[in-house]
Amino acid sequence: MTDLFADSALNGETAFLNGAELYFAYQPADSERPTLVFLHGGPGYNSFSFQELFGERLQEAGWPAVYLDQRGCGRSAPLAETEQGEDTLDLDTLVEDVEALRAHLNLDRIVPLGHGFGALIALEYARRYPQHTARVVAVSPWVHFPQLALTLLAEASALKGQPLNDPADELRAQTPEGEYPAVGAARVQAAFDLLNARDLLNALQFPDPQARMQLEFVDAEGQLTGRAEVGEALVYQGLWEFEYPPFLQEITRPIFVIAGVHDRSSYPEQTDWLQDLGGADVTVLDTGHYPWLDDEDAFAGALQEALTR
Repeated sequence: MTDLFADSALNGETAFLNGAELYFAYQPADSERPTLVFLHGGPGYNSFSFQELFGERLQEAGWPAVYLDQRGCGRSAPLAETEQGEDTLDLDTLVEDVEALRAHLNLDRIVPLGHGFGALIALEYARRYPQHTARVVAVSPWVHFPQLALTLLAEASALKGQPLNDPADELRAQTPEGEYPAVGAARVQAAFDLLNARDLLNALQFPDPQARMQLEFVDAEGQLTGRAEVGEALVYQGLWEFEYPPFLQEITRPIFVIAGVHDRSSYPEQTDWLQDLGGADVTVLDTGHYPWLDDEDAFAGALQEALTR
């Protein structure tokens, strides 16, 4: 275990890795355990709030951890300043960023700990680099984006008191043979036409407004906002049409899922894919999308189980 950043664990460091200036904070521990690499969601969010709200619990439990702001996010350089530019962001690049960070820190094996969209990066890293993955933990995972888009549309329709009108069949009928119908994008557009994205996601993910306010307070404290260009770049590459479940069968490392029963964006549809095709061990908590906000102790216990079972 390197102690390169032991004196600056809170402030973090930046390094030029895989063509991008990436920010990460390393939280060391006197332990031979594999290092957790936290991969935030969004896409376009940052790792600050998780480190601020839960980092001390990990430290007390003796788990070394790295908190990464993904390319273009948080304290990392904007996409426009990367060698790849702002129009080429994709899952492959984000996974290779994690591998570059692992190699930079000279870590033998890691535990990718992904939240929401970050769970997709964690899972693909485990598939691609099983030799460097001890296990993978997916919290409130998103893996099937056309299905997630349908969930958004169904929730928006219910909140507005309107019947669900899925544009999928009509779009498929209108799409010329040989072309791919952008079903996911059409569903998302229909959802956001009914209800703005912020209000819709809040309704899906937060069972308690107090938890949402706490997260917003920590975000304001960190003076970090979401990077819209990150999500836009991924959407440009077809994010809403992406279906990861077939790849789950190729992951050879143990998969552990922590889901919140009140997180409609992930549970149960997204979680079921990991259990059915990835053989994941699933723990369901009485929480929303951010389980460490709603029940920190329950989340700490579930994570400890996932890391040691």
